[in-house]
Amino acid sequence: MGEHPNADLARKLFEAMDSGEVAVGRSLIADDVVWHTIGGRTVEGLVQLEAAMTGGGDFSITGDVHDVVANDDHVVALINATATAGDQELTYRTAEIMHVEDGKITERWAFSDDTQAIIDFFSQFE
Repeated sequence: MGEHPNADLARKLFEAMDSGEVAVGRSLIADDVVWHTIGGRTVEGLVQLEAAMTGGGDFSITGDVHDVVANDDHVVALINATATAGDQELTYRTAEIMHVEDGKITERWAFSDDTQAIIDFFSQFE
């Protein structure tokens, strides 16, 4: 038996993010998405999310997916992530929790093993 379709959806999103396939990633996220970042900032809407992820600086985030579990409404993914900006690098573990409706991610929350390190790293791009 294969994975739940929402687990496949999440894996496709992470693969698209790792490979820079923006159009693929965009197609998996609802236009009115609510994206809760680690550290408390919330971004509403796909356009605003894209601006937040590309407009603040030259950084990239890649992830090694440890596990994904899903049902008809939610996905939880455990990821070992690495954020890179110039010669700076931050490696952290994160739990990505997503609400899915009609085959698209409509809301996302994330929790990490080192929230303060993530806040400090990404604050340089605000």
